[in-house]
Amino acid sequence: MKRKALNSVVSIALGTAYAATAVAQTVPDRTQLPIPEPKIPPSTVFDVRNATPPQRFEVKAPAGAPNVLIVLIDDMGFGQSSAFGGPINMPTAERLARSGLKYNQFHTTALSSPTRSALLTGRNHHMNNTGSIMETATSFPGNTGQRPESVAPLAMMLRYNGYTTAAFGKNHETAAWEVSPSGPTDRWPTRSGFAKFYGFMGGETNQWSPAIYDGMTKIETPKDPNYHFMTDMTNQAIKWMQSVKSLTPDKPFFIYFAPGATHAPHHVPKEWIAKYKGKFDRGWDRLREETLARQIKLGVVPAGTKLAPKPEAIKDWDKLTADEKKLFTRQMEVFAGFGEYTDIEIGRLVDAIADMGQLDNTLIFYIVGDNGASAEGGMSGLFNEMTYFNGVQETVQDVLKHYDELGGPNTYGHYAAGWAVAGDTPFSWTKQVASNYGGTRNGMVIHWPNGVKAKGEVRSQWHHVIDIAPTILEAANLPEPKVVNGINQTPIEGVSMLYSFNDAQAKDNHVTQYFEMFGNRAIYNDGWLAGTVHRAAWETEVRAPLDNDTWELYDTRNDFSLANDLAKKNPEKLKEMQGLFMTEAVKYSVLPIDDRTLERLNAALVGRPDLMAGRTSLTVYEGMTGMSENVFINTKNRSHSITADVTIPKGGAKGVILAQAGRFGGWSLYLKNGKPTYTYNFLGLKRFTIAAKNPVPAGKVTIRYEFAYDGGGLAKGGVGTIFVNDKKVAEGRIEQTQPMAFSPDEGADVGEDGETPVVENYGVPAPYKFTGKIEKVTIDVKEIGKADKVAEDKGRAEAAHKKALAD
Repeated sequence: MKRKALNSVVSIALGTAYAATAVAQTVPDRTQLPIPEPKIPPSTVFDVRNATPPQRFEVKAPAGAPNVLIVLIDDMGFGQSSAFGGPINMPTAERLARSGLKYNQFHTTALSSPTRSALLTGRNHHMNNTGSIMETATSFPGNTGQRPESVAPLAMMLRYNGYTTAAFGKNHETAAWEVSPSGPTDRWPTRSGFAKFYGFMGGETNQWSPAIYDGMTKIETPKDPNYHFMTDMTNQAIKWMQSVKSLTPDKPFFIYFAPGATHAPHHVPKEWIAKYKGKFDRGWDRLREETLARQIKLGVVPAGTKLAPKPEAIKDWDKLTADEKKLFTRQMEVFAGFGEYTDIEIGRLVDAIADMGQLDNTLIFYIVGDNGASAEGGMSGLFNEMTYFNGVQETVQDVLKHYDELGGPNTYGHYAAGWAVAGDTPFSWTKQVASNYGGTRNGMVIHWPNGVKAKGEVRSQWHHVIDIAPTILEAANLPEPKVVNGINQTPIEGVSMLYSFNDAQAKDNHVTQYFEMFGNRAIYNDGWLAGTVHRAAWETEVRAPLDNDTWELYDTRNDFSLANDLAKKNPEKLKEMQGLFMTEAVKYSVLPIDDRTLERLNAALVGRPDLMAGRTSLTVYEGMTGMSENVFINTKNRSHSITADVTIPKGGAKGVILAQAGRFGGWSLYLKNGKPTYTYNFLGLKRFTIAAKNPVPAGKVTIRYEFAYDGGGLAKGGVGTIFVNDKKVAEGRIEQTQPMAFSPDEGADVGEDGETPVVENYGVPAPYKFTGKIEKVTIDVKEIGKADKVAEDKGRAEAAHKKALAD
């Protein structure tokens, strides 16, 4: 009896302790993530029947916390969407704005990776170590390309607070050298707070044949002639959202939806292009005027605003030739169709959310561009963007040959820079020019019926992409975490926009903001903007040394478009602003400012990791696919050999042994009808094929391809020779080679040729898998000559600048 009484007392005591724990658990400390589990005292009750179970520890989002959807369009300027007066019909953006808000003074960083890292963390891009794109990282703090552990992403904060999280589309926030099986994978999406990722790694992808990862696993896309990544990623997002809301209806979701659209290559089904036939025949100068008039009528630009000057490099439309006009109008028709198609797909996702009864409590940020419109198409536009990166000039006549193909799977195109300037109406400049609103101002729509009472109104409070994360935290009633995974956190540098949702006259909370990208830099403070165009988007050389740049000064309160430079009239204010820029630059790790091109392409010189540093040989194995140029050995501009040890079954084999890149430039070593063959695809313009006359024998075989480079500069040709078991079986000449890059997204594949093919007629179905067995493949490269090395470094520098524009 005494023991039973004692057990009862202990049970009551433990039950009280458990109850106290449960009470304490109802108010978790959300400033430390993950939220610590409550400590439950060990039980002394022998029989479970006599014990009271503790409350199960489970992290839940605060009551009423909204679902969150961030939509981030790629490379769309302030003046392109119809929601902000542009010529591209975007009904989803418009209908969300009609029942929500438009922000007409929202800003980005002027470039892809930096904008995305700032958006997803609430800290400035240099504090994310993303001072530029991943591919041009250095060892300086602010530019290393690796987000610090002290900068936890928003997705991680939300997941640790009871949200379910997913990202779809473009991920350009992972260091290029980390996109390999060797990792580290800490900065991949699924290690950065997202439970689900479906998309591509890098700055761009082929919409018809993308290089896709599901989580951290590279997958094959369907070989459907109607396949398009924009539709695919939308389908994936809808399926995921429906699944989580079906299984856990009370658990809020966070979806980061970042299409590769409308970044080049401009890919869209023909029926969307046809919708814009003839709509741009009057050219980009008239389009600027018409767009400004619509912007003023919509109220997204103040009455009386004047067009800022057009850059001198952009020709007047009425001075173009008939062929130029014909080509350029078609390029814009393609882009416009791409934009509308993208918006319609986004509409399907919004409709699916509504169908699940979730739209009223879903906070949507529809950000129309991660920077200004892109000018990397140059003055004539492109049939194949890779010609641009390799220093091959496409003429109007070259591109006109592909007029009817533009937008389709056999092109990798871009429009002429004049359309980018028009797309950034009413401003002067474009993407990458961080010192001008043409590079940094993007329209944004916010929709949240449960939280926004105003309908169809414009908000003109000045805000920046770092303000999105704190806005979401405040809307969800979540504190900013001080510690995440045991690491003290860098405070969020943005401010919440929630104060402006229901108060159009509220005073701005974001008063000061620096901008910097490759030397283009500016400072905003309380209505004033001072900045310098260090290098225009299409220029390969800087305009002046950093300490001798010409600065401009604008009073943005009275000069929305930055048309009236006050630098000479108010030198004292300019000096004050320049001093403030330096203060902010020190504070946020912007210094030293890095406008280098040549040096930044040398990983060893700037302290960037390089998996192939110092190596002249690489051995790869079957199943290794999607190896980007950042992790694969460089065979360009030098002699090299490829040696494959394979086993051929009786009856012979066919398919790819090793291939790099695809339809728009690359090479492949393969067996066709059993015969060893090598094809070099020069930018999709010419193919050089060397093939043996006889099939290789059954059994273990060594197939070797040797390339003897001519030397004497970049992009030269050479002689290719194929050996089977050390016996020469074929020889031929390759007249031209690509000096700088093969592809931004298609990598090297062992045993297949993924995405687009180097060769259109391998004789086996996609992905053209090798039907024998590959033991190993070894690539050996010769040291490049000193003179050629200098030329290569210079060429790679120019390619890097172009890559920065493109990404």
